[in-house]
Formats: sequence, C-alpha cells, structure tokens
Amino acid sequence: MSAQDQIRETVEKNDVVLFMKGTKMMPQCGFSSRVAGVLNYMGVSFADVNVLADPEIRQGIKDFSDWPTIPQLYVKGEFVGGCDIVTEMTLSGELDALFEAKGVNFDKDAANKIREANG
Repeated sequence: MSAQDQIRETVEKNDVVLFMKGTKMMPQCGFSSRVAGVLNYMGVSFADVNVLADPEIRQGIKDFSDWPTIPQLYVKGEFVGGCDIVTEMTLSGELDALFEAKGVNFDKDAANKIREANG
C-alpha cells in the first residue's frame, strides 16, 4: 500500500486524526505537543500518526493536504490545519463548533477553561 493510500485510509477510518512528530503521549516537537495537548485536555478521542517513524508518510501527508508543515489535524476526513490554525480555532470557539457540527465528543468545560486561561 502506498503512503497516499495509507494516509487516505487513516483519515477515512478515524473521526479525528493528528499527523504529528511523536505520539500523543510523547510529542517530539512543540507544535505537535500543543495540538495534542489541546485535544487531550478537551477529551477528544483521536488517532495519532508519528510521521517521524516513516519518511514516506512524513512527506506523503504534506503532499496529501498540500500543506507544508506538521502537525496536521483532520476531523471526519476534512483537513483542519496545523498548530497556528488549531490554536486560533480553539481560542475563538471555532474548534468547538466544528466538533459539534461533525458529531465529535469533547469536553466543553475544558474548552472554556483553555479560553479563560488565554483570554
């Protein structure tokens, strides 16, 4: 199976996927750590794909999304963005709205606490 096929299958079979450097329990870059931290804190169940483990996946996800950086967040098959976009969406409440619209479970109180702490 090609890297593109693996990526497509992963994105289609999981409601929320984070392509990141490291894992959700042990991120290996600050940007990946921030996005995984937000998702973990908000209680979002997500699949993590460590792009450092496979150079073909690392390049393949950039080609797949036509986005040059990692991490990359997908929700219900839709590319959401990287660290800056996810951070902005979290602080504005857009991420909550996306999760609600897509039927993804998350802790609304935790999301509000993130905004209060950064307000």
